[in-house]
Amino acid sequence: MMEPHVLFVALATHGHFNPGLHLANILSHSGVHVTFATSASVLQRVPKLPSSPRLSFAFFSDGQDDGFKPGNDVVPFLSQFECQAFKAIHDIILNSKANGKPFSFVLYSLLTPWMADVARSFNLPTALFWNQSAAVFAIYYHFFNGYRDLIQNSFSYPCVNINLPGLPSLNSKQLPSLCDPTNSNSFVLKLFESHFHVLKQEPQLKILINTFNELEHDVLRANNMGNLIPIGPVLPTKDIEQLNNKKNLGMFKAAPNSYGPSYSLDESKYFSWLNSKAKSSLVYVSFGSIATVSKAQLEEIGRGLLDYGGEFLWVMRKMAHGNERDMLSCLDELEAKGKIVAWCSQLEVLSNPATGCFLTHCGWNSSMESLVCGVPVVAFPQWTDQGTNAKIIEDLSKSGVKLRVNENGIVERGEIKRCLEMVMGKGDEGESFRRNAQKWKELAKKATTKGGSSYLNIRGFIDEL
Repeated sequence: MMEPHVLFVALATHGHFNPGLHLANILSHSGVHVTFATSASVLQRVPKLPSSPRLSFAFFSDGQDDGFKPGNDVVPFLSQFECQAFKAIHDIILNSKANGKPFSFVLYSLLTPWMADVARSFNLPTALFWNQSAAVFAIYYHFFNGYRDLIQNSFSYPCVNINLPGLPSLNSKQLPSLCDPTNSNSFVLKLFESHFHVLKQEPQLKILINTFNELEHDVLRANNMGNLIPIGPVLPTKDIEQLNNKKNLGMFKAAPNSYGPSYSLDESKYFSWLNSKAKSSLVYVSFGSIATVSKAQLEEIGRGLLDYGGEFLWVMRKMAHGNERDMLSCLDELEAKGKIVAWCSQLEVLSNPATGCFLTHCGWNSSMESLVCGVPVVAFPQWTDQGTNAKIIEDLSKSGVKLRVNENGIVERGEIKRCLEMVMGKGDEGESFRRNAQKWKELAKKATTKGGSSYLNIRGFIDEL
């Protein structure tokens, strides 16, 4: 029998590319030949790609070879990607067949719903990789299946909770921001709608979800929404195990399935700095690769960290125009108290014993990484699915607390200080967060190891291929 050959198509943004590549790597090490297709801009920030005899890459120009940067407009980025990728993927499929290596299956990730049409034109079966939570999938499913008015109206009454089938009560801050009728990214919402249009056409479409049964059991159990298959956390778990077993992170060398931006000697100094700190003593701060934080909000974060008084490692990104460092009046004070870097290996930082708390935007990848590494969270959601993810962290896993905004939509320094003290505290409250975080670390590990729920689900998917 011919070995299955899967074409996997994903956006080149971090939140889509990283979990997609982790999944492709898992499949390739399980006997499936995978060709991973995405924008060539990835090569600028990920010079080291995983090496596997069954994993190959097909890069194409999407006309935006500098890639997406914080502050860029997401709509033209996604629109141009679709236009360029649509033709490029056709050529990749035809060329692979001409070279005697035809594809037998197509796997595509979020915001590429047009891939279903491409695959259909070649009579290729497909599956969707949903790299967000099952709860977010359920919200969008109900939004496009009879509950649009209820959900949209809730944004006019932020203190009122709504009830959707199979979900806990939610208010507008806990719903994906794309559902807000005032949302300016209607193009992105239409892409989500296209995914559910495909699902109506193909109700048996397999939807691989980056979550695990133990975390979202109730949502997954109320499964009248499609063929949902939880396979997460989709992370380089071998690297995490190696990191957890290392006493000296500075000596760690990346395993074959560890990839990310290369860094200079100066940037890598945070390794030895981390290793010099006491267990669970510092706060790791990162707000993802896309959403931008206002100057006023950055100032409150900086002052909140200073008022808290503990040490921290803060990732400040280079944006499309300028740099976050240029927006802080208290930069010198911050650099005297903690360490500020342009990039770091997040898994390595979260796995370090010195890291006691993660102040995060609650992107789903970051949320999963906090659970897998057993690190409590102070949740600072910005947009898209992050409010729902913060709800999962605060009320479901109980491994963190969500920051509250004031009437102007700003999280004040006092609130940041309060929540950091709550999560990092040595009393019963802080201990509860740490205990719950460790519990979910063990459950996530159990789900992905041999015999676990996600392990069995992905083996079943591979067997059907």
